[in-house]
Amino acid sequence: MSPPEPSLHSPRVAGVLARLSTAASRRDPQVKELVRIREAQLGRRMSQVERYELYGDAPLAIMPEVGVLLYTLCLGSRAASVVEFGCSQAFSTIHLAAALRDAGNGGSVVSTEVLSAKAMTARENLAEAGLDDLVELRIGDATATLADVPGPVDLLFLDGRNDLYLDILRLMEPRLAACAVVAADLSADDPDLDPYLEHVRDPRHGYLSTLIPLNDGVELSVRVPAR
Repeated sequence: MSPPEPSLHSPRVAGVLARLSTAASRRDPQVKELVRIREAQLGRRMSQVERYELYGDAPLAIMPEVGVLLYTLCLGSRAASVVEFGCSQAFSTIHLAAALRDAGNGGSVVSTEVLSAKAMTARENLAEAGLDDLVELRIGDATATLADVPGPVDLLFLDGRNDLYLDILRLMEPRLAACAVVAADLSADDPDLDPYLEHVRDPRHGYLSTLIPLNDGVELSVRVPAR
């Protein structure tokens, strides 16, 4: 008997992911070029708030290889409770939800998106992929919308505003399971990420952390259980 096909490779899920990847590969470089031009005009680095205003409804999707990494981490760890900061149009969310579907342990993803229009698109994409029943999408500021997420959280994925990574991690830390996985999608040479990286790379804060060289990098951290 042949092994079951991963949900990630099913025609329904793969079709949505292919469409989103194509849209991101077309649109995301355009808005990043707009940021470069605007910063040249201003003569300074734009803040994260200014950047997101310029990004607008651009997908800002992770690379497909990062999506596969998330799926692998989620399925391999048999995570049941997953939290995602930054849903956008649900490209990464679909990978996480597909892993939960294949794990078959009744897990769910709590994700958050600050823009209601993007959240509506994300819900449509999740429904098209047949994974919307596994995702609770909360709209608004993640520091508020994630404040009451129950623990223990097995996997946390950070892919929203870079300057909020550490804030979201600290918000979730009391609810992280022992050996919880924390994955953070990085941007090249972004000083807003420095406080987060310093935190997870300092063993005194209870993490074992390493950089995965995919695209601009994924910081992969594991919560070391207390002894």
